[in-house]
Amino acid sequence: MEKFEFTKEELAVIDEIIAKYPNPQPAVMPVLWMAQDKFGHVEPDVQKLVANTLGLPESHVHGVATFYTQYYKERKGKYVLDVCTSFSCQACGAYDTLHYIEDKLGIKAGDTTEDGMFSIQSVECLGACGYAPMMQITNDIYVNHLTKEKIDTVIEDLKKDKLPEFEPIPLVQNREIAQEK
Repeated sequence: MEKFEFTKEELAVIDEIIAKYPNPQPAVMPVLWMAQDKFGHVEPDVQKLVANTLGLPESHVHGVATFYTQYYKERKGKYVLDVCTSFSCQACGAYDTLHYIEDKLGIKAGDTTEDGMFSIQSVECLGACGYAPMMQITNDIYVNHLTKEKIDTVIEDLKKDKLPEFEPIPLVQNREIAQEK
């Protein structure tokens, strides 16, 4: 069984986070982020570490960790592909997109490839309804207006540890300005 611990340096950073608040309860989210960044997930033993470090009930930390899909409650692949399947994305082909990615990687949503490189998740709204279908890569980069060709390129690049570049999408009211450039 793996033992989860924070280093002295990490504990000093946690103390700085706690100092920003009147009590340690609001520090749960940033400390969970630290833990996930370090361990790759916040499974129950990691949640217990966070609770003990902050002097909070485990149930509180567990409640926060399980409320947000961005916290991984189990080990995931190096790249987590969150495919938005909320209604707006569904109307634009989200399930076709999800199934294409599943077929391409040979796994289903909720699973991880045998080599530990990819996990797929079907998630609710990622706040990019106008750019559907879309996905988010490991809580960071959005990839919008997905097509099979775009998915193929993204996956092949990720296999080489090359992240997609930021894709600027002008707001409707700014399209004329963007088109002039």
